Amino acid sequence: MGWAGPGAAGSLVGMSERSRNLPRRSCLSVPGSSEKMLGKAPGLGADMVFLDLEDSVAPLEKEAAREKVVAAINGQDWGETVLCVRVNAWDTQWTYRDVIHVVEGCSERLDELMLPKVQSAAEVQALDMLLTQIEETTGRKSRVGIEAQIETARGLINVDEICAASDRLETIIFGPADFAASTEMPVLTGGVQVPEYPGDHFHYVFARILMAGRANGLQVIDGPYLKIRELDALRDYAMRTRILGYDGKWSLHPDQVKVINEVYTPTQEQFDKAWDILEAYRQATDDDRKGAVMFGDEMIDEASRKMATKFLTRGERAGMSRSSE
Repeated sequence: MGWAGPGAAGSLVGMSERSRNLPRRSCLSVPGSSEKMLGKAPGLGADMVFLDLEDSVAPLEKEAAREKVVAAINGQDWGETVLCVRVNAWDTQWTYRDVIHVVEGCSERLDELMLPKVQSAAEVQALDMLLTQIEETTGRKSRVGIEAQIETARGLINVDEICAASDRLETIIFGPADFAASTEMPVLTGGVQVPEYPGDHFHYVFARILMAGRANGLQVIDGPYLKIRELDALRDYAMRTRILGYDGKWSLHPDQVKVINEVYTPTQEQFDKAWDILEAYRQATDDDRKGAVMFGDEMIDEASRKMATKFLTRGERAGMSRSSE
């Protein structure tokens, strides 16, 4: 994937296109004001790391955090990690300086900016235009991608238009805590199961964001699980979005990274079965000229091929390979 649409700096390629299809099983949040945490972040095994200038940074620390984030990106070895900075939302006083300071100060290693509390397509388009001007002015060789967060009722209502707003968009993300506040849910902890509700209180939201993201070729990411010491409960709740088809989930603590990586990676058995289905279907269609064929005790056809291909792609993206026979 990776394309240049109207108004995009079509000559710019590279990091945005590099990161678009990289795995984002675990997306680790790192406060931009903490030099200690910034220093540890590259070695924690997360597929994606975002250095935060928003909710985890106190208002009086936001300006100083910009420089700490730039220094961390430019001065550390991030390997193949998808590297992102979350700026403040457009309804604050900090956004435009966040964007200018970070993008002008960072090396080409910066992959993306994350825009929180997105409520309309226009907010994504405004960030796109500002990024285009910075890139053209500074001579940046690679385009900066955008990740957008859905955290309000209005954002969810407009999620289709938001997901189609810019060809810089790489992911759409659900923010459970702010969303719960926006809809006035009677909960005080975001992103966890609510025992009093007969089902999953976010199921509609999960599905709605997933449809909009997939329709526009985006990766789709679940937000944080705030009870960071309850790893078994994290695994249980993360399986909900994994089964729906999400690509990954946020991690607020290094201990959550391993669990999340496991949940959003196919098992070896699933990966091998996908390989076997694709081989059997290829033989049926190419050699035997059949459109459907028995595979064990189930019938497989073109739809089976599509499902198996998605498993294979997800596994390969996570570094998996077929078991030796």
